[in-house]
Amino acid sequence: MKILTVNAGSSSLKFNCIELPSEKELISGYFERIGMDGSLYSIKINGKKTKKDALLKNHTDAVNFLKEELFENNIVSSLDEIDGVGHRLVHGGDKFKDSVLLNDEVIKECEKFNELAPLHNPAMLMCIRAFQSVMPNTPMVGVFDTSFHQTIPEINFLYSVPYSWYKDFGIRKYGFHGTSHKYITKTMKEVLGRDNINIINCHIGSGSSICCIKDSKSYDTTMGFSPNAGLIMGTRSGDIDYSVLPFIMNKTGKSITEIDNILNKESGLLGISEKYADHRDIEHAMFEEHDQQAILANDMCANRIVDYITKYYVELDGNVDALVFTAGLGENAREFREQIVNKLACLGIKIDAEKNMSIASYCDIHEGLISDSSSTIPVYVIPTNEELMIALDTFNIINK
Repeated sequence: MKILTVNAGSSSLKFNCIELPSEKELISGYFERIGMDGSLYSIKINGKKTKKDALLKNHTDAVNFLKEELFENNIVSSLDEIDGVGHRLVHGGDKFKDSVLLNDEVIKECEKFNELAPLHNPAMLMCIRAFQSVMPNTPMVGVFDTSFHQTIPEINFLYSVPYSWYKDFGIRKYGFHGTSHKYITKTMKEVLGRDNINIINCHIGSGSSICCIKDSKSYDTTMGFSPNAGLIMGTRSGDIDYSVLPFIMNKTGKSITEIDNILNKESGLLGISEKYADHRDIEHAMFEEHDQQAILANDMCANRIVDYITKYYVELDGNVDALVFTAGLGENAREFREQIVNKLACLGIKIDAEKNMSIASYCDIHEGLISDSSSTIPVYVIPTNEELMIALDTFNIINK
């Protein structure tokens, strides 16, 4: 079966076509600057990437170019050969506890969460409609970032605010990156050879979250009501004292919307270093230029990660089967991983420096064990694959 996976942003569309059950990627691509000047897209087949300029006024234009690429590259001769389309949806609130077949009723329910994810959900729903218009007979599946975290208990998902805020307005921790955390849980069950596992999964990239996984289910996670909670990220602040907001508003005259924008787009590594949102740039400035603010940003980021790992270690009563690093930074920032694990030495967690330095996406080895044989907890690097997880969910649902 050929499954198309789709991940749409407000001005972007990422796709993969995956053959199942072989899990072979047939083609992938990324459309950028949709609705903006200078729009373009890239296509990758058999490791070879090609970039093309294209006028993309809206997501429908992107879908039409995608369709032509499928034909021109002989992926399909008819769209009927696509057995299903899996759409990533950022927010399903507490309504959707698993991936679902998309129909008019489900899409209407999804629209209710637009105010909880205003930059993502509307674009994703627009993209779904665009695909429905060109593939009206193909089953579509919604895969929610929030679904995996619906097993988090009340003690962990509630905030200490008036309970009526939760009942009336849905104010609670929802958590995100659920598809990635779900994929790593599935993979680690295979690695460890058990169905019930307790792991701490560190999805570290420009957006980052850690998930405490108990009995193979999400038990707690760092992101909350929004993705701007928990860890220090590329441009997101993560946890701060809420009293900062009215204080800065009074000092600067900025509106709550402006402050929220700063906390999401001008904070994190960028805010601390005042130069760099990408950790690769932070590392270069640290090691090549001895930039003190870059060093500070890196160290603050590492400390926050350590804070949450130790918190989740306690939540799991020390019964942790593995600590896992994944996503762009987790898979590739070898010195950063070593810095984090070294700070966990008091828990008996120890890194094997040689193994750690041998694993990254640009090395011969992309995944594996990086802990020392004497470590109380094994530490792994496992590449995430959200697209495959979306495809597998889609495959399973349309074959029920």
